[in-house]
Amino acid sequence: MDFNLTEERQMLADTLGRFLSEQYPVEHRIKVAYEAPYHDPALWDQLVELGALYALAPEDAGGMGGSGFDISVVFEALGKALCPEPVLGALMASRLLAAAGADQEALLTGVTRYAVGITEIDAPYELDQIATVATAKGDGFTLSGRKSTVYGGQVADVVLVAAKHGDGLGVFAVNASDANVTGYGMMDGGGAAEVLLDDTPATLVLSDAEAALQDAVNAGIVALCAEAVGAMEVTHATTVDYFKQRKQFGIPIGKFQVLQHRAVDMLTEIEQARSITIKAAAELGGDDASKYASMAKNMIGRAARLVAEESIQMHGGIAMTWEYAVSHYAKRLIMLDAQLGDTDYHLSQVMKGYAA
Repeated sequence: MDFNLTEERQMLADTLGRFLSEQYPVEHRIKVAYEAPYHDPALWDQLVELGALYALAPEDAGGMGGSGFDISVVFEALGKALCPEPVLGALMASRLLAAAGADQEALLTGVTRYAVGITEIDAPYELDQIATVATAKGDGFTLSGRKSTVYGGQVADVVLVAAKHGDGLGVFAVNASDANVTGYGMMDGGGAAEVLLDDTPATLVLSDAEAALQDAVNAGIVALCAEAVGAMEVTHATTVDYFKQRKQFGIPIGKFQVLQHRAVDMLTEIEQARSITIKAAAELGGDDASKYASMAKNMIGRAARLVAEESIQMHGGIAMTWEYAVSHYAKRLIMLDAQLGDTDYHLSQVMKGYAA
C-alpha cells in the first residue's frame, strides 16, 4: 500500500491547512464553538467556496473525490485546526445522495445545508433497532419518531432521516422547518440537534437503504478517525514544544528521560492510529469496510484517550485552563470516541466478525 498522498491530495491538504491556520486560530475556535450556532457561518461559506465539500463527493455526483483518502485529507486538516464546522453531516449526506443517484449541487455549493438523522436514543448504533416510521400519505410520506445527536442539525436546511419503510429502511428528506429541531452545543464545542418528527411531511430519497446507511456511517467513522489523527498530532507537538520551554531545576523538562519515554509512547500510538485509519480509508466502499471501520474506531478511541490524558498530565495545571489550546484538544479527543460508536461497541463488532 502506498502511504504517500497523490499530488492532488497533497495540494488539497496544503490549501486546507493554510486556510484553517490563517482563518481558524484556536482563539477564534474557542470563541465560536461554544455559542449558538456553534460554528462560524462566514468561515463555513469560505470553506465551501474553497471547494472542501467537492472533495467528499465522487466525480459522477459532481464532486472531485469521494474516496476514503479524500475524506481523510479533509478531516485530518479539520482535526489539526480543531474546526467545529458541520462537515460531518455534509459528508454523510453526500454518501446517501450518491447512493440514491440524486443531484448534489445544492449540497456541494453550500446552497442547502444537510444533516443526517440515523441515531435514536434507544438505537444509538444498530440500524435494525431504528424505530422511526414512515407512513405513505397521498403522493408522499410522513415520518414519526425522534432522531438524536444529529451532527450539524442545528443549522441544517434539510435532514436526511433513516426510517422504517416496508420491510426495511428508507432514507427520507425532511425540511428542517417542518420538524421540531432543538439545537445545542456539544461538550467539546460544535453543534448537534434533536429532531422530533410527528406526522412530518417527507420525501423518499432511497428505499432498501440499509447498505447505503452503513456506508454513510463507515464514511463518518473514517472521517472521525482522520480528524482524531490530526488533533493528536497537534496535541503531541504542543506537548513536546512545552517540554522545551518549561524548566525545572534550571533545565528544560524535556531533558528528563521519563518524559521522553512517555512522549515516544504517545507518538507510537498516533502512528498506529494513522496506519489503521489509512487501512479503513482504503477499504471504504468495499466488502470489508465495516470491519476495518470498527477496527480503526476502536484503536482511535484508545489512542485518543491516552494522548489526551498524557498531554494533560505532562503539562500540569496549565492544560486545564480555558485559554490553553490543549484543554480543548483533549476534550475533542475524548468526545470523538462517543461519536458513531465508542471503543467498546466497535470492539464487540470486530469480535462478532471473527465469530461469524
